Amino acid sequence: YKIVQWVGRKYYGIKDYNLSYSIFVSAIIISVGIMISGIVQPLISSFRLLNQSSNSFMLAFEYITIGAVYIAIAYMATILIGLISTFLYSKLTPISEFEEIRNNNVGVSLIISSILITLTLLTKNGVILLIESIVPYPELPPI
Repeated sequence: YKIVQWVGRKYYGIKDYNLSYSIFVSAIIISVGIMISGIVQPLISSFRLLNQSSNSFMLAFEYITIGAVYIAIAYMATILIGLISTFLYSKLTPISEFEEIRNNNVGVSLIISSILITLTLLTKNGVILLIESIVPYPELPPI
C-alpha cells in the first residue's frame, strides 16, 4: 500500500485521496490477496515434507524461509501483472488514465481495477504452478 502511495505521489501527482484513487488502490490490494491465497496449498505440502526430515528448530527456520520465498514470488508476480496491465491499457487508449484518476474519474478507475483483478485471476494458476514446482518433493524410486 505504501509503495502504491509513493508511486502515486511521485510520478502521477496524486496528493489528495479521492474515490477514484481509493478504488484503484483497493484493486491492487485485492489482487495481492488473491495471488497470496494461492500459496497456502504449496506451503502445506512443503511443511508436510519438511516435517519428516528435520528437527524442530530447523523445521521452523526452513518453513519460514520457504513461506517467505513463496510470498515473495506471489507478490512480485502481482506487481508485474499490475504494471504490465496498467502500462498496456494506458498505451492502448487515447486518454491518460492516471490523469483521470487524479481528476476523480471513477469510471476509468473501475475499468483499470477490473482489468487488474481479471488478469490476476487468470494468471493465479500459473503462478501457483510455478510455486509448486519449487516444493522439494522426494524422488521416486525407478520402476
